Amino acid sequence: MAFAQYYLNDPNAPKPNRPTHLGVNVLLCWQDKLLLERRLDCDVWGLPGGKVKGREPEEKAIARELWEETGLRLPPAAFQRVRVFDEPGRIASYQDGSVWRMVVILYRARLEAPPVLRLSRESRQLSWFSREELADLPVAVTHRDMVALF
Repeated sequence: MAFAQYYLNDPNAPKPNRPTHLGVNVLLCWQDKLLLERRLDCDVWGLPGGKVKGREPEEKAIARELWEETGLRLPPAAFQRVRVFDEPGRIASYQDGSVWRMVVILYRARLEAPPVLRLSRESRQLSWFSREELADLPVAVTHRDMVALF
């Protein structure tokens, strides 16, 4: 059962009622494939990542989030900043009634060695996808434009 709904520039999206949420996501590549997680909160695919905590540096936030969601440890220097997605229409709405506007900093990282992944309690599945496989995959609407940069 989905307990989150995501919107991107949707006129029917609920209005935010919480402070803007600063998040980080990563395009993690290995052997020309992209890592995605099938999210527990909405049962669609998305990029690993999450919220920046307090005054946490964003590079440390993406390294922490990748570790928490996949079990992969990469140093902050392994991540290359790609772009900031800060349009006002990137919205997350949760079952408890909270609605957030999201500002997301997207990173890129590449693995050289075969990764050993660990599923987190936030994910149903972790999997690697080729560009061709991404075409028909149900990806969270707030991640589609980021995944397109793969």
